[in-house]
Amino acid sequence: MQLSTTGTAAPGEPAAAPPTARRGVARDGSRLRAADMGLRRLGLGLAGVVAVVLLLEIVVRVGLLPQAWFPPPSEIFPDFAGLVTTGELFVPLGQTLQGWVLGILAATVVAVPLGVLIGSLELAHRLTRFMLEFLRPIPPVALIPAAVLIFGSNLDMKVFLIAFGTFWPVLLQTVYGVHDVDPTARDTARSYGLAPRAVLLRVTLPSALPYIATGLRIASAIGLILAVTSEIVVGVPGIGVRITDAQSAGGAEALMYAWILAAGLLGWVLNGALQMAERRLLHWHPSFRPGGGR
Repeated sequence: MQLSTTGTAAPGEPAAAPPTARRGVARDGSRLRAADMGLRRLGLGLAGVVAVVLLLEIVVRVGLLPQAWFPPPSEIFPDFAGLVTTGELFVPLGQTLQGWVLGILAATVVAVPLGVLIGSLELAHRLTRFMLEFLRPIPPVALIPAAVLIFGSNLDMKVFLIAFGTFWPVLLQTVYGVHDVDPTARDTARSYGLAPRAVLLRVTLPSALPYIATGLRIASAIGLILAVTSEIVVGVPGIGVRITDAQSAGGAEALMYAWILAAGLLGWVLNGALQMAERRLLHWHPSFRPGGGR
C-alpha cells in the first residue's frame, strides 16, 4: 500500500487502521492469549489432581496401602461433603482462620516497620544481626510449653505461636527489599528535594513491596501449619482438634482424613487469595506484566 504525501492511502488501496485501533486489537489479543493460557494451566492442574486421586484409589484398593489406616478417596470425599452440607466444617474452620489472621497481622505490624528501619540504617543492621541470627532458627513449636505456661491453652497462645513463626519471613523479606532499592532512584529523589519521609513512601516502600508480599505468602503457609499444630498438640479449638478427635474415636479414619483435606484446602485458598491480591496491588511491577515471570 502506498500513501500520498498527506498520509492518506493511495487511490484503490485500503485505508490503514488508526494507531488506536491497532493498539486495541493488540490488547484484546494479549488478553485472549492470557485467558487461553490460564484455562490451559487450570485444565492441566485439574487433570493432575484427578490422576493423583485415581492413583491413590487404585493403590489402596489393591492393598499397597493398608485400608485400615488409609481409606480410599471414595470414602474420604463423602465424609468431607458431609462436613460441608451439615455445616460442621465452618466453626472449626473459623477458629483456625481467626488465629491465623490475628497472628500474621501482629507479626506484620511489627516486622514491616522494623524491617524498614533495619534495612535503611546500616548501624541498626549491624546491631541486630547477631540477635536475628540467634532467634530466627528457633523452631516455633519448641516454644509451645512456654507459651502454654504464659498464655494457657487458648487463642492467645495460638496467636503468639503464629506471630513468632511468621515474624521472621516478613522481617527478612522487608530487609532484603529495602536493601535492594536502586540507589540511583533514591539519590535522584533526594536531588529533587524530597524529604526523607517522601523518599521512604514514594521510592523505598514501593520498591520493597514485592519482597514484603513474598514474605507474607511464606508466612501464610507457616502460620497455618502452626495454627493446626497448636490445636493438635495443646487442644486449642480448631481443625486440629477435630483431627485428633476423629483419630482417637476409632473407626473414623475417613473422617480424620476429611478434616486433613479441609486443612489442605484452606491453605490452598489462602495462598490463592494472597496471590490474587498481590497481582492486583502490584500490577505496575515489571514481574507482574506479561512475560515478567509471574
